[in-house]
Amino acid sequence: MSLLNKIQAKKEEKSKLDNANGTITTAKIDLLSSYRKTDNNADKIKKEKDPKTILQQDLKKLLHKKIMDQVKDNDVKKIIPQIDGMAVEIMKENEKFRGVINRKIVVDELINDLTGYGPINPLLLDPTITEVMINGPEQVYVEKAGKIIKTEVQFRDDEHIMSIIEKIVAPIGRRIDESSPMVDARLPDGSRVNAIIPPLALKGPTLTIRKFSKDPFKMEDLIKFGTLTEDMAVFMDACVKAKLNVFVSGGTGSGKTTTLNVLSSCIPSDERIITIEDAAELQLWQEHVVSLESRPSNLEGKGEISIRDLVKNALRMRPERIIIGEVRSGEALDMLQAMNTGHDGSLATGHSNSPRDMISRLETMVLMVGIDLPVKAIREQISGAIDLIIHQSRMKDGTRRITHITEVQGLEGDVIVLQDIFVFEQYGINEEGKIIGELKPTGIRPKFYERLETSGIYIPPTVFIEDEYS
Repeated sequence: MSLLNKIQAKKEEKSKLDNANGTITTAKIDLLSSYRKTDNNADKIKKEKDPKTILQQDLKKLLHKKIMDQVKDNDVKKIIPQIDGMAVEIMKENEKFRGVINRKIVVDELINDLTGYGPINPLLLDPTITEVMINGPEQVYVEKAGKIIKTEVQFRDDEHIMSIIEKIVAPIGRRIDESSPMVDARLPDGSRVNAIIPPLALKGPTLTIRKFSKDPFKMEDLIKFGTLTEDMAVFMDACVKAKLNVFVSGGTGSGKTTTLNVLSSCIPSDERIITIEDAAELQLWQEHVVSLESRPSNLEGKGEISIRDLVKNALRMRPERIIIGEVRSGEALDMLQAMNTGHDGSLATGHSNSPRDMISRLETMVLMVGIDLPVKAIREQISGAIDLIIHQSRMKDGTRRITHITEVQGLEGDVIVLQDIFVFEQYGINEEGKIIGELKPTGIRPKFYERLETSGIYIPPTVFIEDEYS
């Protein structure tokens, strides 16, 4: 019996008992219908706007119309310095605006609409904000210091949000409409954008923007954030330079792409790098970089170019390094084959809860190709291709930390042998709710240590010993 049915049953029992005692009782109320009634009233009240907001919107519409008349003969950038003067003229002509609304707020909003991304433009310019989430005209959230906070930013209506989405996706050749109501895109600075609209999004257009720093993060930044330690930075740099195949795993929002970008910065500048992504996000400093981006299908359902197609094509482009933004499905097989056939030093990311889970998910992704391969053959491909798994997690306090650095040692029987080289050890939580801990060595030197030495890279063996490490 559901909770609602139990409540109804108790009310019926009470009603019968009251009737037996001669007590007057009110008629039975349908709890669900009463909830709906209250909920609808709440929505109605919520949708009612105060007179000041209505006046602001009226002024904004008049100002926008006047700007559009001027823009016909001039560039938008030339009009911007004149907008404030236009607002003053309109307010002189209409007494209802005087002394009621703040002209500067309306002008700033309009400039953001014309030159940026509307009401969220200040949020995108704020370096302390890492993510912007729009759930509807009146619900705009941001992630700040790892915590999600609701802002006072609001849109006029659903159409206002749609205009911002169109402004983002149009320049990169993407589209969003009822026939294709989901889209992945990017901002000019590389920030990741996802939009989903009705009929899939029931509460209106929903937009999620994961911001990227204008200046790409470096190893020093990750050390400062506490994501890794100085010794770990040296170790990871050595692994990339020695052309080990490295896989970065972790959950959503754990910082995989940031770590991948930092690892990519360790690649020597004289190597040819090919990056493959759904929406180009990586910011590499090297000159010899070819960036490839997948393409969704057109209105007729044709013309789709998948990550797998790009991986196949990349092998014909004489790559020295292949970097895949995220492995999600059948491209896993092509990636493993590339890693096994001389394309050492490849980097990729994937979603998982642990290094062992990443291995299991890779097996599943290979099977998604539709080829009936024996599990042992798949595991041989995985164990022969990947040298190192770097697992990253988003902690409860909002911080992102590397929790495992695990070596893939090979296949024993039907089992892929994994060995943790470094593991994050949590000691506790301080008064501010921050997690206290550190990434510590397990005391085991990796099997590929000799490979580092033959590449001319020397790492002191003491790095892998806990006593010396601390």
